[in-house]
Amino acid sequence: MPSQSSPAGPASKDHLASARRTLGLEIVGLQALMASLGAPFSEAVERLRATKGRIVVTGMGKSGHIARKIAATLASTGAPSQFVHPAEAGHGDLGMITKEDAILALSWSGESAELRNIIAYAKRFSIPLIAMTADAKSALAQAADIPLVLPKAEEACQSTSAPTTSTTMQLALGDALAVALLEARGFTASDFRVFHPGGKLGAMLRHVSEIMHGGDALPLTRPDTPMSQALIEISRKSLGCLGIVDDKGALVGIITDGDIRRNMGDGLLQKRVSDIMNRTPKTVAPTMLVSEALNLLNEKKITSLFVVENGKPVGVVHIHDFLRAGVA
Repeated sequence: MPSQSSPAGPASKDHLASARRTLGLEIVGLQALMASLGAPFSEAVERLRATKGRIVVTGMGKSGHIARKIAATLASTGAPSQFVHPAEAGHGDLGMITKEDAILALSWSGESAELRNIIAYAKRFSIPLIAMTADAKSALAQAADIPLVLPKAEEACQSTSAPTTSTTMQLALGDALAVALLEARGFTASDFRVFHPGGKLGAMLRHVSEIMHGGDALPLTRPDTPMSQALIEISRKSLGCLGIVDDKGALVGIITDGDIRRNMGDGLLQKRVSDIMNRTPKTVAPTMLVSEALNLLNEKKITSLFVVENGKPVGVVHIHDFLRAGVA
């Protein structure tokens, strides 16, 4: 049988060297791309921002795969977008593109024959055409209203020139367009959640008010309440904490399971709530994102937070609520 190299042997080192060389070349490409950005990029963002219809993203081969991802990113960040396959465009799919749309066409060489029908269609109906290509003299760049010319870069796969660095640059430029566009449009985390209602990401973008306990579920009492009664309230509400409110209903303190453990001993039941309560409780607003509230729990190493509005408690969230919501 042929011998096999151990995981830490020469072959492993060769693999790591190859990976580092690939990443190094792609980093060089991204640095060149960053340095090349100028007025055309800003013009493209403003043209896309002014689009009343959809952003139609198209490309062939590897550029097509990148175009699909760019379209998905744009759509998920509030810019209605769709991918149109250039080969299918000439067989009826041109009907997907309207005069209200804008076209973002990707081709590293700028000479993809399959893009000709889309280019001609864009010119016929005066549809804005933005090109993403590495050749400023190519047919695509010359036909475009706004050519985004990527700098020439060495492919990581040097023996075959398979698209590697080039597609990384296309993808990065697409991300840059999407982020600049969402910032220009004032797209917020709440807007983002509308397009991402499922999974952990959607849960993290919910507001605290959506997962908190409120109303009769709130464990509240007054500062002069005997601890014997306070313990009954904590047990009855089963949230591991008790909020202390003053005569005006403002939150002035909190008692947690930890406070009770630290004060265990003779005389606990004869004490008043004010004797052991924490007078500086950590609180959150009902409009705070669930992700931010969870970070606060982790940072302060606590298990519950009172939700306060205008100084008064309107809810409470426990670590178990974050678990049920799928974010912890």
